[in-house]
Amino acid sequence: MARRIPLRSTSSLIYRAVAGLIRGVLWCVTRKDWHGQDDMPAEGGFIAVSNHVTYADPLTLAHFLYNSGYPPHFLGKSPLFSLPVIGWILTKTDQIPVHRGTVRAKDAVDTGMKVLRAGDVIAIFPEGTLTRDPDLWPMMARTGAARMALETGVPVVPVAQWGAHKLLGHYSKRVHPFPRKMVTIKAGPAIYLDDLREKPLDNEKLREASKRIMDTLTVMVEEMRGEQAPAERYDMRKHKA
Repeated sequence: MARRIPLRSTSSLIYRAVAGLIRGVLWCVTRKDWHGQDDMPAEGGFIAVSNHVTYADPLTLAHFLYNSGYPPHFLGKSPLFSLPVIGWILTKTDQIPVHRGTVRAKDAVDTGMKVLRAGDVIAIFPEGTLTRDPDLWPMMARTGAARMALETGVPVVPVAQWGAHKLLGHYSKRVHPFPRKMVTIKAGPAIYLDDLREKPLDNEKLREASKRIMDTLTVMVEEMRGEQAPAERYDMRKHKA
């Protein structure tokens, strides 16, 4: 079990209050199988990337990062910021709205890069939504995480997780709190992207960086599950065609 260490950066009173509430709830309904905190950077901003299976993933990922000393800033779908209470909390804790399909779509990446350059942590699910893979394996990623990493030069730390879907099923809104669910989370060493950081930044580099991110997360999830992922990663674009 991870030890609780001091927060590396200052967070607001509201942030700390919300974090304390989430930690208390998750303590009641989950058991922690956590590893790899020592692989995260001691200083400077970084991007924590994770696989995405259930709507509970942001809470369990935030729990892991916060308890490890890194209060995260998440990129979330803009409609969430309009919801009563939830929207207020997201705004007051400096989370970042993503306005997909609009002229403001790039704003989230720009804001994320400012956060990273200030030395803070961005947490992101590179797939952009819950996996559509029928067996819940990581699928093809969007390029937002790769773009932020290559533009800023910050490390990308993989943080794979498995087990939160037993608490809240895939695309389900029904919580199964008891018995307490084991949630395995592991951080790994930063993903090697140095050879892609030279300018100019193009689509080929973004795709390659995104592939490396998802390859790393997939291997980590394979180890957690004790199973092998499909040879071909699920691609939503092909299934929409």
